[in-house]
Amino acid sequence: MSFLVTGARGKVGRSVVRQLHAAGHTVRAASAGPAELTVPDGVEAVELVLDRPDTFAAALDGVRQVFLYPNPAGIDALVKAAEAAGVEHVVLLSTSAVLAPDAATHPIASHSFLVEAALTDSRLAATFLRPDAFASNTLGMADAIRNGHPIALAHPDAHLAPIHPEDIADLAVDALTGDALTGGSLTGGSLTGDSLTGRAVVLTGPESLSFREQYATVAEETGREITIDRVTRAEAEAQMGRFMPARLVGALLDLWAAAEAHGRAEIHDTTASLLGRPARTYRQWVRENAGEFRG
Repeated sequence: MSFLVTGARGKVGRSVVRQLHAAGHTVRAASAGPAELTVPDGVEAVELVLDRPDTFAAALDGVRQVFLYPNPAGIDALVKAAEAAGVEHVVLLSTSAVLAPDAATHPIASHSFLVEAALTDSRLAATFLRPDAFASNTLGMADAIRNGHPIALAHPDAHLAPIHPEDIADLAVDALTGDALTGGSLTGGSLTGDSLTGRAVVLTGPESLSFREQYATVAEETGREITIDRVTRAEAEAQMGRFMPARLVGALLDLWAAAEAHGRAEIHDTTASLLGRPARTYRQWVRENAGEFRG
């Protein structure tokens, strides 16, 4: 069976490529700039540009399973091309934000929401992996930590349940290589079948941690002194606005404010509940990436 992996430069996509290849599968890694991909020997790097349908046919030729990064650009044409090519199943790296009432227009959710909708309306079997916060989001503060700068947060006591990217990749590979389609509705509830195929699952890490607790873990594992400065929303907006659009800044701050008010984060599905093996912890992720914070 042949597999196409989009988003092959991302942490999850790279791991999916590596795992499928190591298991002896035929894997094709797709990117808008395939020459920039680093893939194992034997993995074909191909061009796939979502707003250029002329790149679809060659990328999809002979492929039966697709790991898809959520980008709505050209998604309807890509779905049609996948159907025509004989693709049987798509595993989408979505987001838990699609469950929000305003997901169609929400800055965090809208990309994934539109791609989920296109796949739901297609003839393709689809699995929606809906992770919450990534443990690797902490890398956004790596430069500040390396340089001894305080971490400015408007909601330092907001709790999240960050998931290790490798757990997402493990679940994606399991969904792609499942022995049989299970069908069932995409409800986001607990699995009742033996396969992830055709399901929608919300994914988290195994523990609820506030931002303070996350940075305390980084400090413990790296030996770096990390200071948290609580700032106003306006100050956070000004700081974050240097790196991202205002709508996204507002959505993130709203999310963290709600999380701080809610208390401990809800734990959803993990590799423990879905694959029967322990979920990787946030501390494990920090240990594996400690060099990023030491400089």
